[in-house]
Amino acid sequence: MNLEAVRHFRFEPVTQSYTRRDTMLYALGLGFGSDPLDPAQLDFVYEANLKAVPSICCVLAHPGFWAKRPEFGIDWLKLLHGEQHFEIHVPMPAEGTVRANYEIVAVADKGAEKGAILHLVKTLDDAVSGLKLATVRSMLFLRGDGGCGSFGDVPAEPGALPEEAPSQTCDIATLPQSALIYRLSGDYNPIHADPAAAAKAGFDRPILHGLCTLGIATRGVLAMFADGRPERLLSLSARFSRPVFPGETIRTEFLSVGDQIRFRSRVLERDVVVLDRGTAVLRD
Repeated sequence: MNLEAVRHFRFEPVTQSYTRRDTMLYALGLGFGSDPLDPAQLDFVYEANLKAVPSICCVLAHPGFWAKRPEFGIDWLKLLHGEQHFEIHVPMPAEGTVRANYEIVAVADKGAEKGAILHLVKTLDDAVSGLKLATVRSMLFLRGDGGCGSFGDVPAEPGALPEEAPSQTCDIATLPQSALIYRLSGDYNPIHADPAAAAKAGFDRPILHGLCTLGIATRGVLAMFADGRPERLLSLSARFSRPVFPGETIRTEFLSVGDQIRFRSRVLERDVVVLDRGTAVLRD
């Protein structure tokens, strides 16, 4: 990896207009509407009183697969999405035009054989009013790029969850076609649709998007702690630990720690943790 090229790279702002249809499609990709008699779910998939799922901020105004740029020298085939965090400053509109500014704020070198950690920050604004909507932080694990050096201030790692039984759980089933629906919100990586591409990546079938799993955890937080009201969610973060296969059931396990909601998500069919070290914070 060419660390100096990465350090000095400046993204062009990304502007995207999205419609109520896009907002509903994103929610359908997270499985909202599975209970047609649940008004809290209907509000995310029906235009009469439409609300945006807060985690939609993670997929709007995507910059494309910038890590493939040849001047970076990143071994992008070994890149993994390690962690995701978002903070909502004002509730996400159900439709509108947004402008995203991206910045690579830090690289932490773990050593020649251990890879490197890259921290990317997206600031999402309303393109018309200039109002700051959300701040989104992504941690990318560059498995093939250790030994190249570091820069920037590296955020603290999320703390491990307490060793205790969860106080509440929320089970959400995914569909066999969940990845095919979710990818229509902008992530067209073929490993989520094409069995041949998934096999080249080491999977026996296409996998679910990690950000879809994060959105499902967001759905669980809204259902269990916020009465389905997206305006109550201030922030949410989690570490990606294992992939999900479409059709599996995700159980999110919650523990309350002070003013935070800590959580992990596991796949029931394989009893493996797929999201770990999760934290959500609500507004009063």
